[in-house]
Amino acid sequence: MELTREQAMSLLKKYNKEPFHIQHALTVEGVMRWFASENGEDADFWGLCGLLHDVDFENWPEQHCLKAPELLAEVNASDEMVHAICSHGYGICCDVEPVLLMEKILFAADELTGLIGAAAKMRPSKSVCDMELSSLKKKFKDKKFAAGCSRDVIRTGAERLGWTLDELMEKTILAMRACEASVAAEMENIVL
Repeated sequence: MELTREQAMSLLKKYNKEPFHIQHALTVEGVMRWFASENGEDADFWGLCGLLHDVDFENWPEQHCLKAPELLAEVNASDEMVHAICSHGYGICCDVEPVLLMEKILFAADELTGLIGAAAKMRPSKSVCDMELSSLKKKFKDKKFAAGCSRDVIRTGAERLGWTLDELMEKTILAMRACEASVAAEMENIVL
């Protein structure tokens, strides 16, 4: 039986109550759907992996990506999905390596969406829609800005994909532009 988005959202909300974590999950879902479409891949599957990638983080931050398989079993997530979700923590909190293109993109884009989101909040528009690559690169170089977003993870993610840092940043900005309005609309209607 294929996992539905409704089941995935229900699982996410069961273990995540912080609006910040829900918004991050929705953003990564949208970003992964955009990358899937760009690469001719299954946008539903990529999106669900993005939506559930941090399912265990809020309640078990010290067991991040280690507790996830147990939670994902509640919705009968496929082995492929469990591997993809756990692999975004490779070298950070687990030893599941991202191998497939989707896994490498999830690893790279997850951390970067946090940096882009923080940069967008600083803009007069509060939006990523008018963000330029040059502006993001300045924020990336400023170690004090969004200090919790690991620049090393973002760099490693680009390298694993065989992309330049600029290419990863530019594509992720475009992906976040594509889903910004739908994420905002869904956040308005979410009941936790």
